[in-house]
Amino acid sequence: MASMLEGCTPWPQAFVDRYWAAGHWGGSTLDNLLRGWALQYGPRTALVHGGTRLTYANLNRRVDRMAAGFRLRGLRPGMRVVVQLPNVPEFVVSTFALMRAGVVPVLCPVPHSGVPELVRVTQAVGYVGPAEYKGFDHTAMAADTAARWPFLRRVFTYEPPGTESPYGGLTTDPSNCQYAPLGSIDAAPEPALPPDAGQVAFLLVGDADGTDGGPVLVPRTHNDFAYQARAAAELVSLTEEDVYLAALPAASVFALGCPGIVGTLTAGGTVVLADGTDPAACLPLVERERVTVTSLPPEAAAAWLDALPSARADVSSLRLVQTGGTPLSRAAAERLACGLGARPQQVFAPAEGPVVLTRPADPDATVYGTQGRPLSPDDEIRLVGADGRTVPDGEPGELLARGPYTPRGRYRPAGDEARRFTPDGFLRTGVLARRTADGDLVVTGRAGDSPAG
Repeated sequence: MASMLEGCTPWPQAFVDRYWAAGHWGGSTLDNLLRGWALQYGPRTALVHGGTRLTYANLNRRVDRMAAGFRLRGLRPGMRVVVQLPNVPEFVVSTFALMRAGVVPVLCPVPHSGVPELVRVTQAVGYVGPAEYKGFDHTAMAADTAARWPFLRRVFTYEPPGTESPYGGLTTDPSNCQYAPLGSIDAAPEPALPPDAGQVAFLLVGDADGTDGGPVLVPRTHNDFAYQARAAAELVSLTEEDVYLAALPAASVFALGCPGIVGTLTAGGTVVLADGTDPAACLPLVERERVTVTSLPPEAAAAWLDALPSARADVSSLRLVQTGGTPLSRAAAERLACGLGARPQQVFAPAEGPVVLTRPADPDATVYGTQGRPLSPDDEIRLVGADGRTVPDGEPGELLARGPYTPRGRYRPAGDEARRFTPDGFLRTGVLARRTADGDLVVTGRAGDSPAG
């Protein structure tokens, strides 16, 4: 077995063998899967953003050319590049292009103030971000970061269509950091690199747990994330006819792979990218693109319902609305089902795993009152008390998990990392939950807090 990226913890070989034997891990990198999707779904629409529409074939072609462009700029396999883009096609293209070049993207949502720390911890050699976004000068921020950390030497700036970067073409600053428009990263495709699906595909920014104040970085391999997205797509019966609205940040695990962007592309569906959950922008998109599935935090779902009468948008195409971030109350779930005419689905999906979710066919009591069951049949779940012993059903305990898409460690962990995992490899999620008599989980709070119910 090839070693993982330095600073990451591999699964023990016995579990690697188990997940391969079960068919969870398929051995294809995410960027190589895109090649297959392009062959299978070529003329179908893969991405929509404003007036831009990309077919699967065109998406793969752009990824191929940008990957070659990144290599031309000196990026090499194993290097890290922070990607901080809004929900635009360039997020998908650059992320897959970096993976195709063997580079590890560090996926950072916008807005996020921790880019300098992400660069420091990952020793990122590059940054992909907007030149300016909502009044914040990302290029200046990158320049300040490059002046502090000498490994950051390539900045690729995204400009919306129809605008021109005030920084012009390729430039170099006094610290010898190069700046180039992202749109200029283009070269003739090169031969594919040997695939290594057990290697880290990208790093996700997880929720800080307050132990040391540093960034939490979660390594996700091609094998584990491809499985998660595929399994989630199968669970909600995604097909080529489905249209997924990505309104949450594309760099979040929820919007990326529950089933999200990657799961929708796996099924041959269409991803519509929206810059935020504002109902004034999203509800017309649902009508225009005939969106069938989306993901929202409960407060955004409530805002959609409040805005619907005045928006007069036809949302009858929606069949499934996923909610996550915080548990959805029963009253809110009932209102959502009635107001949008779509089945609610509760999803609990931290960047580190596990993914817990209700099933579309579950009874109302389960969908309205629980977060459901783990995604994979090989997800192993424990609920334990402060003494480490398993708690009875109905009582809250800390949720512990291990499985085929739950990493065995953070990237370059700091602080008391030993506390994060049990000796037999279970992740301590820091989340309190209880198990119902039917086997469903109800998230009740954070470990150390008073249970919420």
